[in-house]
Amino acid sequence: MKKIFFIITGLFLLFIFGTSVNADETFTLGRAHDIQYEDISLGDTPQVRQIIDVEILNGQDKGNTYKLENIIGSNPYYDIHVHPKDKLLLHTETGETGIEYFIADLYRMNVLYFLAGIFCILVIIIGRLKGLFSLVSIAATVLLIFSVLCPMILAGVPPLAGTILVCLLSTVITMYLVGGINSKSTSATAGTVLSLIVAGAASLLTIKFAKLTGFSDETTLYLYSSHPELDFTSITASVIIIAALGAVMDIAMSIASTVNEIYQTNKSLTVKELFDAGMNVGRDVIGTMANTLILVYMGGALPLLLLAGGIDAYKFFNLNAVVTEISSAIIGSIALLLCVPITAIISANLIKFTDEKLKKNAIIEVEDMIKGEIND
Repeated sequence: MKKIFFIITGLFLLFIFGTSVNADETFTLGRAHDIQYEDISLGDTPQVRQIIDVEILNGQDKGNTYKLENIIGSNPYYDIHVHPKDKLLLHTETGETGIEYFIADLYRMNVLYFLAGIFCILVIIIGRLKGLFSLVSIAATVLLIFSVLCPMILAGVPPLAGTILVCLLSTVITMYLVGGINSKSTSATAGTVLSLIVAGAASLLTIKFAKLTGFSDETTLYLYSSHPELDFTSITASVIIIAALGAVMDIAMSIASTVNEIYQTNKSLTVKELFDAGMNVGRDVIGTMANTLILVYMGGALPLLLLAGGIDAYKFFNLNAVVTEISSAIIGSIALLLCVPITAIISANLIKFTDEKLKKNAIIEVEDMIKGEIND
């Protein structure tokens, strides 16, 4: 229990004292009640104005009701369709008459809370103590990215350097928390870090020789409009590394755990035999893990893939966004492939060496005890 207490306390301090992204806007919550509709179409462009009675749910105007307008046009990307009883996220501004409210979006966090709650309950029920540790490691990774990496990049720290630092901290926390402080976790950590360094180098080389711009979607364009000073090519490399981190940690711990269990069953095995066992497991796992990583990238790029039907194949596969997604998937898979032999060789040597060193130390302690009794 002390272990859990210190870890949770450390994460809490990281969240409280860590740098966070400062928001320039303020928001509050509201709930829609009565809604009136007005047709304000302009020519062939259909438009509808919603006049909504919105109850403020928090802040100094809690309980008050205001009439707010919401325009519904013909663009589903920007349109917000409000219905009675919907919970709303309201943008607030201080005007001459006091606080003014504007409808920013529908409030969707309650769905995320529900899904996160189900996930946490299942992890704890199925994983028990290890499940609790995995939740803590997830919280640590999220806090490191949100409260450390993002502010570092916005403050001018090179994105790739900050990403490697955060991935190192996340890997150390996750491996030692889930696997305990032992040679198995150390092997998995070393295998993960070395594989990610290779992925980082490969991503930088790909960006350089393919002349990728770093602008692969609308999100990067929005970020550029507010922070044009950022290095977007390095941010692209950081995205590749972070996306591969979870899968690489998974396969590294699987191989290190397997090598450790095999050695505990038969301690007469040589380093080569342990390495071969780790490689055999890695070959079985690597197919599904690489497939998983490829599907993650393809799933995220599905709208982009749907465009291929109306575009020439050479033009489509030469698009900056398409090359970025494909290279990300391939580089992540390369990191997985290299993680297998790297982790297998490290774990085979380290686990064997650590155990033999412990045996040697135990023998020395016994000999010292015997010498002490003889001298007495």
